[in-house]
Order: sequence, then C-alpha cells, then structure tokens
Amino acid sequence: MSERWPKWVYGAGEDPDYRFSFANERTFLAWLRTSLALVAAGVALDAVHLEWPRGVQVSLAVALIALGLLCAFVSWARWARSERAMRTGAPLPGFLVGAILVGAVLLIGLAILLAWT
Repeated sequence: MSERWPKWVYGAGEDPDYRFSFANERTFLAWLRTSLALVAAGVALDAVHLEWPRGVQVSLAVALIALGLLCAFVSWARWARSERAMRTGAPLPGFLVGAILVGAVLLIGLAILLAWT
C-alpha cells in the first residue's frame, strides 16, 4: 500500500470511522466551493461596468479574490487539522478563522453596498 499524504496527518493515530472522514471531506469541499464563489464574484465585479471610481471597483474585486484564495488555503488546513484530531482522539480545532472570514465578507459586502448608493 502506498503512503498517504500528508504524512503529518496520516502518520499519527488510527483511522477513524470512515463516515467521519467522509463528513470532514464534504466540509472541505463546501469550503472549496465557497472559495470558488468568492473568486468568481471578484472576477465578475471587475468584469462589469459600474458607475464607481475604477479604483474602488478594482479594490473590492481584488479583496474578494484574495479572500477566495485565503478560504481555499483555510479549507485545506482545517481539513488536515480535523482529520489529525480525529485520528489521535484530540479535540477538534476551534473556528476562529471562520469568524474572521465572515467578518471580511461582511466588510466587503458593506463596502459594495456603500459604493452602490
């Protein structure tokens, strides 16, 4: 059998019930879909012509794309930390990063709303 990657996740503990691993994987994929949606929103915001100053429109588009990239990284890191915790019987990781991402989306949404009016 070949080695599974990443080794720091799979090299510790025992395999958990496969249902928990699949649920963790589905959560990872949901985060990944969210990151793709944020990137797509940034591209769409840059592609349309709005009556905003160009710098505002580009800044908000870049912020959405950067947030999408961050979300993609966070999704993988969270999957790995959760999988390792399940394998070793440790507590699952906290969700501070989720609150930070929510705050960033709220700020960007508010900025878009203010620019729209």
